Amino acid sequence: MRLDDLYKQLTRECATSTKMLERVPSDHLDFRPHERSMVMRALATHIAELPSWVTMALTSDELDFLTMPYAPPTVSSAADLLAILESSLRSAAATLAAAEDATLDEPWTLRSGEVIHSVSTKFEVIQMTISQIIHHRAQLGVYLRLLDIPIPGSYGPSADEPTF
Repeated sequence: MRLDDLYKQLTRECATSTKMLERVPSDHLDFRPHERSMVMRALATHIAELPSWVTMALTSDELDFLTMPYAPPTVSSAADLLAILESSLRSAAATLAAAEDATLDEPWTLRSGEVIHSVSTKFEVIQMTISQIIHHRAQLGVYLRLLDIPIPGSYGPSADEPTF
């Protein structure tokens, strides 16, 4: 039952992410509201890729930042971001559909070489991933607001949408 619930929550949050990512303007992908903030391209790409962490959590036992090869995808438009999100969600959905509930109780480690950042169950990693999607999507909302781009509603109408 937990796998079905995770699938429902993930697809719901990705639907909301779609509404946000489709508003990312191509001419502001390098926008950064503060020197310590990510540029919008990196933040939006991270949101689009996060569902792939569900696949990673269910098909591996750890992530080591020091040995993980990562090259961010090339993103030049909202369409690119939506394609990444769709692919990430499709992979996560297939992995969730093939998984067994018992897998969710297995340990998963996040590390940088010998430095262990956390050891959690795979269930907790998936919950954290969904929380990260929500967290970073809210950050993206601030970026869009600062650029005076209307924000879509997440769990109901936003201040930029008419109420019913």
